[in-house]
Amino acid sequence: MTQDAARHKRNTSRRQVLVAGGAAVAVAGTGVVLASNALAGETPAEAKRAETAAGETCYRLSAEAIEGPYYIDADKIRADITEDKEGVPLALVIKVIDAETCEPVRAAAVDVWHCDALGIYSGYESIGSSMPPGLPTEPPPTDGSGGEEVHIEPTDNERYLRGTLRTDREGKVRFISIFPGWYEGRAVHIHTKVHMDGTWTDGGYEGGRTCHTGQLYFEEEAVLAVAATEPYSGSTVERVTLPEDILYDDSGATGGLLTLRYDKKRIAEGVIASITVGVDPETPTTAK
Repeated sequence: MTQDAARHKRNTSRRQVLVAGGAAVAVAGTGVVLASNALAGETPAEAKRAETAAGETCYRLSAEAIEGPYYIDADKIRADITEDKEGVPLALVIKVIDAETCEPVRAAAVDVWHCDALGIYSGYESIGSSMPPGLPTEPPPTDGSGGEEVHIEPTDNERYLRGTLRTDREGKVRFISIFPGWYEGRAVHIHTKVHMDGTWTDGGYEGGRTCHTGQLYFEEEAVLAVAATEPYSGSTVERVTLPEDILYDDSGATGGLLTLRYDKKRIAEGVIASITVGVDPETPTTAK
């Protein structure tokens, strides 16, 4: 095979590997219960086929974003991060791939953290759902740096809705949580980090480097439906819509927009969200 032919074959393969937004998991009438079984290692055959059968297309690196003021390196190695928080059940599937080769990134550590149904982050309950200190007022720079960071030291010992998992051979992690609420100044979102080449210990994950810091977003239709349910409907905070958000760059899955599966008439039973995150495993993140 000539060099040009080999290059063409490689590029064609890359275009066929990933679907922007990630592999979807079907919701089969039972809401997030189906995903809960899958996350516990009891994936029904039908759900597994739905999760892996979609045609997939490669895309560029996922957008970097500021980590925000509420990151805590909590070393909570767990799939179920709900603790006792009430809200619409959420199953979150994140697939991490090398954006250059489109191969799954295995044994990476993926962090997620988000606020509860009323816009409160664990570790920062005294701040509540008010405007976070240091929230950007201008769009982030276009050089991919993600913008200026402001970190706040935790004010309490709560750690709900935070967790870390190790990517499997398919580059995937699967979390069980609740649909996030909202707080002043931001659209509904989930924070995430991807770490490489650290050490997995009985106590957690140590060392390595962070190759991606991002934020994941939800389509407006789903947010509106969730907002009509308890306890979200009790929020008194004015909600920022996704088009109004200062950080979301409107680039779809590359910018963190999740693919969602749910029954519109019974959204309170649960939502399954999925995304594929393209990273450069060898390069530290440009965000904090």
